[in-house]
Amino acid sequence: MKSNKPINILLIEDNPADTRLTQEVFKDGKIHNTLNVVMDGEDALLYLKKSDKYANAETPDLILLDLNLPKKDGHAVLAEIKADTKLRIIPVIILTTSGAEKDILNTYSHHANCYIVKPIDLNQFINVIRSIEEFWLTIVKLPKKEG
Repeated sequence: MKSNKPINILLIEDNPADTRLTQEVFKDGKIHNTLNVVMDGEDALLYLKKSDKYANAETPDLILLDLNLPKKDGHAVLAEIKADTKLRIIPVIILTTSGAEKDILNTYSHHANCYIVKPIDLNQFINVIRSIEEFWLTIVKLPKKEG
């Protein structure tokens, strides 16, 4: 089922340790991918809309979104992604420390594709990232990008 075409993933995460670990797990993974990282909600939207310094950014096939972001939180970022006709088809995986029911309901009401609470345990975190890779990059058929 694997494709030879690289999968482009956008990680929207402000925690450098989580970013580094996610990069390492994806780098060691079975799937050829490109992982781009932005560290706040404003940059995430600039990246996705190919504005300013992100004019040449490639549209991601998949977005991993933390909710607790500086400048613009993940709820607002998700709402803008899903309100944009060009961006709304990109699957968005919420990957956050919050297990609050209100956060879960809010993100699904804004059409998040799944909600994952980040484990605190390092090995469990690695397993979560590997599970994301296995499911979303191997099993799921992602939509083709336009232009």
